[in-house]
Amino acid sequence: MTDQDSITLTGLRVHANHGLYDFERQNGQDFVVDVTAWLSLLAAGSTDDIASTVHYGELAVEIHDAVAGEPVDLIETLAERVARTVLAHDPVERVRVTVHKPDAPISVPFEDVAVTIVRPRSEHAVLALGSNLGDREATLRAAVNDLDAVPGITVDAFSPLYETDAVRPDGVDPDAPAYLNAVALVHTSLTPHELLAATGAIELAHGRVRDVHWGDRTLDIDIVSYGSLRSSDETLTLPHPRAAERDFVLVPWLDVDLRAAIPGVGSVARLVAGLGGPGAGGPGGHDVSLRRYTGAGEPR
Repeated sequence: MTDQDSITLTGLRVHANHGLYDFERQNGQDFVVDVTAWLSLLAAGSTDDIASTVHYGELAVEIHDAVAGEPVDLIETLAERVARTVLAHDPVERVRVTVHKPDAPISVPFEDVAVTIVRPRSEHAVLALGSNLGDREATLRAAVNDLDAVPGITVDAFSPLYETDAVRPDGVDPDAPAYLNAVALVHTSLTPHELLAATGAIELAHGRVRDVHWGDRTLDIDIVSYGSLRSSDETLTLPHPRAAERDFVLVPWLDVDLRAAIPGVGSVARLVAGLGGPGAGGPGGHDVSLRRYTGAGEPR
């Protein structure tokens, strides 16, 4: 991160009325803010166009207004407010905010007190979950709770459950335990590879074993998409290369987001229609008999 392009504002001084004590709220005091925003400056440097970067003059005014706004007790809270203000600019990928309180009511001599926070941009991601061993429903619901408990991940929606026959590399295996599948929508401040590590840890915590390709599993969590990112390396391809073929991903995803789209591919609704609806297709065109799961009883 230290080698990335950045814009830095230091020493922005604002008189405001933040603090725990009544006299701080009544009299106010000076707060000093330093901000570093990391973003790519390549386009701005190449085109000399202000529209390709963040206008630091306008940003300074926005930060000033954020600090001068509604009083809060803690400078930690104030720093979060400033971070949100900076991250509202789309080019900014990460921000560091330091809020100084040089006149803080401290009973011993000091020169300054400050808090510093670093916040990445929060990105929306789509995760596909599956299980065909053990108490499948309980595992999927526990996994969603585990995801929501990871610092930097918030679960926004969890789809209904769908059941499918197991698929092996050579086709459908009707004799294998059937899968329960679902989709979770999250927003996260983790990078894609940090998110991959987090989902992998949750899989392991639920007894996931990776000894057979496309084998039975207690829990599988795939990253289907991460914002609009399109990338590929030896450990992660985004969006998931087979997501567009999998009705057990597309159908539950559409249940929780009618405007869902796979980056570089297109509308999930269009893809579902092309598969012929639930049960019409799966990986490699296999019929995996997708069916809505309602719990203890038979799928409907």
